[in-house]
Amino acid sequence: MNSKNILVFLFALSVLSCKNDTTTKSDRLNVVATTSMITDLVKNVGGDMIDLQGLMGAGVDPHLYKASAGDVTKLSGADIIFYNGLHLEGKLVEVFEKMGSSSKTQIALGERLDKSTLIGSDYFASNYDPHVWFNIQYFKQFVNAVVEVLSEKDPKNSDRYAANAKIYLEKLDVLESEVKGIIETLPKEKRILVTAHDAFNYFGKSYDFNVVGLQGLSTATEAGVQDVQRLSQFIIDNDVKAIFIESSVPRRTIEALEAAVKAKDHEVVIGGSLYSDALGDAGTIEGTYIGMFTYNVKTIVNSLK
Repeated sequence: MNSKNILVFLFALSVLSCKNDTTTKSDRLNVVATTSMITDLVKNVGGDMIDLQGLMGAGVDPHLYKASAGDVTKLSGADIIFYNGLHLEGKLVEVFEKMGSSSKTQIALGERLDKSTLIGSDYFASNYDPHVWFNIQYFKQFVNAVVEVLSEKDPKNSDRYAANAKIYLEKLDVLESEVKGIIETLPKEKRILVTAHDAFNYFGKSYDFNVVGLQGLSTATEAGVQDVQRLSQFIIDNDVKAIFIESSVPRRTIEALEAAVKAKDHEVVIGGSLYSDALGDAGTIEGTYIGMFTYNVKTIVNSLK
């Protein structure tokens, strides 16, 4: 075989190889997840059997998030869309509704929970607190729902999805045990959690914390002067030692609260920044659901002690 024929042969081989790669990739489900918590969950279950894209990164507030042109492209090309629901991604609802008549599988994980167990709200569009991932038991139900949907769409890999989910659920069991152990070191009378907005009600219900948020369930409305004054008096009356900012909410609201408390000759400190509506940076421990939850608990307990 001369050199020209060799080149032709190698070119043909490379084209064939590319076609095989494309076929392999096209066989994988194209999955989009909205929040970083859901993206992390789906990654743990789907592994390398799916092509996964997350819309929202670290520090992104899902209450205010608007879809970019790139996001619409991702959503349009998805086989499955996993999102929280319960009106958390309020400004994405219109996009989802427009896609409602398509063949895409849209899964609002929060809507699958038993509504009778959720925390109600007269001030939120869904009438339920949407921050359900702060109840680890609910998050486990999310895992089971993701396995079910992926297995229905991709039955040949159902055993692998189930195996991945089993491993991840065991990790969540360990997380739950560790979290309870850490929280038990904090006396119940000190379990008062003051944050930028009411993202931690499910956490409070699970671990016996009195949770008070400055902005309510959604960050779409700003806290007013009366809100700051009311909460500052609550902090003084209950001798709260630390209050917390959130990674996805501007810190100025909690700084204003800190100043209002100190103006009344009471000492309070900002105990740290908590991850509420988003995980930490990708590639960090806090960039995972388990790492985020552990970090939050340690920050809260150490500051309130």
